[in-house]
Amino acid sequence: MTARRASGLSGTVRAPGDKSMSHRALILAAMATGVTEIDGLLEGDDVLATARAVEAFGAGVERLGQGGWRVTGHGGFRQPEGVIDCGNAGTGVRLLMGAAAGYPITVTFDGDASLRKRPMKRVTGPLTDMGARFEWLGEEDRLPLTLTGGGLRGLDYWQEVPSAQIKSALLLAALNASGDTLVYEPIQSRDHTERMLPAFGADIRVAELDDCTAVRLAGGQALTGTPVSIPGDPSSAAFPLAAALVVPGASITVEGVMLNPLRTGLFETWREMGADLTIANRRTAGGEEIGDVTARHSQLAGVIVPPERAASMIDEYPVLAATAAFASGATVMRGIGEMRVKESDRIALMAAGLRACGVAVEEEPEGFTVTGGPKARPVRGGATVTTHGDHRIAMSHLVLGLAAEQPVTVDEPGMIATSFPGFVELMRGLGADIASA
Repeated sequence: MTARRASGLSGTVRAPGDKSMSHRALILAAMATGVTEIDGLLEGDDVLATARAVEAFGAGVERLGQGGWRVTGHGGFRQPEGVIDCGNAGTGVRLLMGAAAGYPITVTFDGDASLRKRPMKRVTGPLTDMGARFEWLGEEDRLPLTLTGGGLRGLDYWQEVPSAQIKSALLLAALNASGDTLVYEPIQSRDHTERMLPAFGADIRVAELDDCTAVRLAGGQALTGTPVSIPGDPSSAAFPLAAALVVPGASITVEGVMLNPLRTGLFETWREMGADLTIANRRTAGGEEIGDVTARHSQLAGVIVPPERAASMIDEYPVLAATAAFASGATVMRGIGEMRVKESDRIALMAAGLRACGVAVEEEPEGFTVTGGPKARPVRGGATVTTHGDHRIAMSHLVLGLAAEQPVTVDEPGMIATSFPGFVELMRGLGADIASA
């Protein structure tokens, strides 16, 4: 897939449904009793893997139309017949393990080659402390693994590294544990699970303490099906908005974008860089504030991104790095070692891809610095970028190619469908020249 220099991109589009909320809606619906109708579900490969998984755990799953799904839960997970294959879905597998741990079932989880490289002890460790049992079927700390659940007890867990996946896995397990579970976060991670659980009837308490946020969930709670509306994913909206910032003459609006303050660190950073970014029509959907975000071509300047902001934008650093290539001066991104254990080592791949396109990059163990030229001159481009099948690496470099002097090609565009099905068509509709290589 190759992106070529564009001008004057314009239009109004809708962001696909939020991936984090889509996973959670399916899992909570399957744990509940009764019908949950979901509107705006992201129909990317990762979420569809979770839909197949909850069906294997005994829920009725029916697609009603574009983004519309009905899940009929039977009060919990049942013993599945085969292996639960989560594809490339890191969020899906970790949350599913947490949910399944609360039931007296034995289940084997697996995934594709990329997911098999991602660490699992960060979740299996605290779940083991709650009473779940795990057997590594290959390399320790990696899929495939077998979980035996049931008989859980509540846990007090201090989360040193902010991770919504770990927190959510523990909260899902806690629903079927004895006693209370408390998760303490010195730096708060995204809170979609805490926001969605009450809609299903759960009693969950969140308190701001002097040194952390504390989340308390009492065990033994039953969930009831409920309608869920999924807002637009800010991580996906970032790509057309980024293209608008770096392509001369561009102006793009993305409607219905979730504005949860724990997810908008990228927007805050772009504004600090001088981005012309405005938000209109603020409203509420699915318990979350949403709005229509407009980005226009801007003269950007490099900034130092506060490390404590990482939790609110960890998935957006690749596209931030792509826009930083067009900013004058250095954009410093530190405290983001978590990027090295995502679908790929995103620090290494972004650094390598940007260098291949003529951008100055300094890589560190826990971050990297991207330095743009004076007066934000065009990036050279002209490279074929290795993505290791990582959707965000691919989309970030395609955005780069829309403003570079020479075309930019990515080697494995197929994985874009994991999070943003229809990305290429959406970008073409805005005037982008993106075509098969």
